[in-house]
Amino acid sequence: MTARPSPATAPGGSRRAPEATRRLRPRRSCLAVPGSNPRFLEKAQGLPADQVFLDLEDACAPLAKEGARHTIVDALNKGDWTGKTRVVRVNDWTTQWTYRDVVTVVEGAGHHLDCLMLPKVQDAHQVIALDLLLTQIEKTMGLDVGRIGIEAQIENAKGLVNIDAIAGASPRLETLIFGPADFMASINMKTLVVGEQPPGYGADAYHYILMRILMAARTHGLQAIDGPYLQIKNVDGYREVAGRAAALGFDGKWVLHPGQVEAANEVFSPSQDDYDHAELILDAYEWCTSEAGGKKGSAMLGDEMIDEASRKMALVVAGKGRAAGLTRTSTFEAPEA
Repeated sequence: MTARPSPATAPGGSRRAPEATRRLRPRRSCLAVPGSNPRFLEKAQGLPADQVFLDLEDACAPLAKEGARHTIVDALNKGDWTGKTRVVRVNDWTTQWTYRDVVTVVEGAGHHLDCLMLPKVQDAHQVIALDLLLTQIEKTMGLDVGRIGIEAQIENAKGLVNIDAIAGASPRLETLIFGPADFMASINMKTLVVGEQPPGYGADAYHYILMRILMAARTHGLQAIDGPYLQIKNVDGYREVAGRAAALGFDGKWVLHPGQVEAANEVFSPSQDDYDHAELILDAYEWCTSEAGGKKGSAMLGDEMIDEASRKMALVVAGKGRAAGLTRTSTFEAPEA
């Protein structure tokens, strides 16, 4: 496995920006927008997606890519992306477009960019190469070194086999993303419907893939994002597929159509009851371990025993609820002595 640089140090020995990457930004809904379509870029600014990624890869025809770079720069600099994580997906390193994608976008709109998404990542060196290029541009342009994060998209068997090294390749990494369509092709999966189960297999054909991505992400403190569901008018189908990823612990899913945004935000947010319960667990545990609560390591919350493990699980749910903007509807009352 490739040794990873210290999060505090950029390639070349210079100090990174004081704001560490790997911020756990809300990414329940990650909206894909063709970088060559100004109308779609404008419309995306008003949608309630947590993240918007402006696409220079599959959504742009080869002859449109150069112009799309400048369209994206203009949209980032002049648009209102308030409340959204701003990402650009560049082309993968096997193409002739990648370096120019990065240079044009970061030099032109680096101050208004949160992350670059790198597709078809197959090994750690591809992430390291992007980190090095970003560092050179940031130094040249006077940007904070290390502020722009990287999202790595896993889209084939080789990428999944190398995922631990990929996840530890750069302190810029914030997410690992499952790219189902290319992945299905790479392993010869017997289906043409992205996101649906292949015929003839009685279990969940994606379970191992999703869990492998999730384990690597959590090992390295990253978020895990599920890829697109292409039947954009089938919102019920989208909810079902998104629900499986959310149940495993994924942080969000791609959306390809405005009609999927609300579903993603709902599926990847805790319910009001679960959020309230998580906050009550945190309050109850804080009280029972305090002097006033008797300095106990465990306590009862109603009919439920809670302890340190309960607190850790509650932190996850409460954190997602807070990020989703939920408001508590219950309060903790310490039991009478």
